Amino acid sequence: MPTQVLVVGGGINGASVFRDLSLQGVDVILVERGDISAGASAASSHMVHGGLRYLENGEMRLVQESVRERNSLLYTAPHQVAPLPTTIPLRRAWPGLLSAPLRVITHRRGRGRRERGALLAKLGLTLYDSYSGSGRRMPRHEFAGPAAVRERFPNMDPGIRYAATYFDASVGQPERIALELVLDGAEANPGSAAYTYTEAVGASPDGVRVRDLITGEEAVVQAEVVINASGPWTDLTNAALGTPSAFMGGTQGSHIVVDNPALLDATGGHEIFFEHADGRIVLIYPLHGRVMIGTTDTPADPRGPVRCSEDDVDYFIDLVGHVFPDIPVERDQIVYRFAGIRPLPRTDGAAPGELSRDYRLEQRQDSAGRLRIDIVGGKWTTFRALGERVTDVVLEHRGEVRRRHTLHEPIGGGKRYPRTGDDREAWMSERLGDLADGRRRVLFARYGTRAEDVAAHLRAGHDTPIAGDRLSVREVDFMVRHEHALRVTDVVQRRTALAFAGAVSRGVIEQVAGAMAGTLGWDDARVDEEIDACVATLIDQHGARLAQDCA
Repeated sequence: MPTQVLVVGGGINGASVFRDLSLQGVDVILVERGDISAGASAASSHMVHGGLRYLENGEMRLVQESVRERNSLLYTAPHQVAPLPTTIPLRRAWPGLLSAPLRVITHRRGRGRRERGALLAKLGLTLYDSYSGSGRRMPRHEFAGPAAVRERFPNMDPGIRYAATYFDASVGQPERIALELVLDGAEANPGSAAYTYTEAVGASPDGVRVRDLITGEEAVVQAEVVINASGPWTDLTNAALGTPSAFMGGTQGSHIVVDNPALLDATGGHEIFFEHADGRIVLIYPLHGRVMIGTTDTPADPRGPVRCSEDDVDYFIDLVGHVFPDIPVERDQIVYRFAGIRPLPRTDGAAPGELSRDYRLEQRQDSAGRLRIDIVGGKWTTFRALGERVTDVVLEHRGEVRRRHTLHEPIGGGKRYPRTGDDREAWMSERLGDLADGRRRVLFARYGTRAEDVAAHLRAGHDTPIAGDRLSVREVDFMVRHEHALRVTDVVQRRTALAFAGAVSRGVIEQVAGAMAGTLGWDDARVDEEIDACVATLIDQHGARLAQDCA
């Protein structure tokens, strides 16, 4: 199987590299051992942010790049990325005012508890605002004193005397952004293709051996350039390919999602973003009608399973009490848990929370002149910039020049997206008007302007609902035929937010499996296997409460 470039890993960075290279006319094969964006990228905090806290570590380049990329995504992916008011609750005025600037100047990352006061927050947010420059798409930050805090957030702990509110951005379903990057790349270049549930298992004199994990079939991909975009599993992939490395030093981030209407209301639609007593940066975040609480930052081993533990849950319940003491969070309110490993570079002696979120490229050539690139580090927000940098390295190696820049290149359903509320209503009425109002809004929110293609697919055959207006049989068929959905978990966890929002029952799982069966050629035994596997994944790995379990 000859190609010009092989990308190993279908997370957000691998998907970005795949699209950017394809847009330049380079033939690319992408292989991913699971579903698109099923690993570290699926466990993100759903934030598109400029990295306010990186200012204190003196990572100015990363902050500047992140703010630029955040602003770009508000334009290129408006169907998934939207402004997010973010509020920092503060108890005192002065702490950190002298020590934090010293860390910026010396680039020293201190350890332990570093309380930030209102004056330091004001200084940091003023600097943060300045990075938006001429590309500003967000309002400037605001400060609230004691009276305003009580009025805006009446449920906050009375000990919180100040609140700093600034704007970053939210991404509703980060997995769908990665998927659309892959779809855009394949559409841009017929010579490019992505294969999910396909693992790079070894090397041969001719190239990289890959194995289809569903059929067991193997092939050899012959590529001039091999890009390892395996994220936290980069060293494991290198070991499998016979080139051991020790680049990665990732940490685990866990989250829980709770159905707690009082807490949802208390946030006022704001992400509450603050430093916990142990120095970790944590968040309380309204999303999909639920509240997401996170995150941890602890050492992790990519060779083992990653789970949100009971200790993590205790930690999250405790941190909510520090901000909203009169709103209890109970375990039986948890509808979903998830955890992932951040693909951070190895740094000996650094505390987990102090590891840099920046990235670098490791390059080497073999005796035949074939180039290997390992992506080390990186964060979700900067995926486009990282993809551009990798692509430029490949183009230079091939003696070619860039044909197309991607900073303003719309992603998937962000193409020709209507910009005002009235224009969006008109678009839905004109193109999706034959669908029920709830259904058309679900499709538009999920697919953006690609909803027109989905609606055409729904009309082309008999359709029945799954989970009310949130999904249907024909839509599942569209996901299988056009969106690489090969397992039931792909649909309920990543093509939709059903699992995240706690909107999955065994009946929904059975209907999704039935809708996939005909297209994928599953017999009854395989359907049963898929149902059982999905139920086990949701319960064992994600602590999900299926609807029938709540009866």
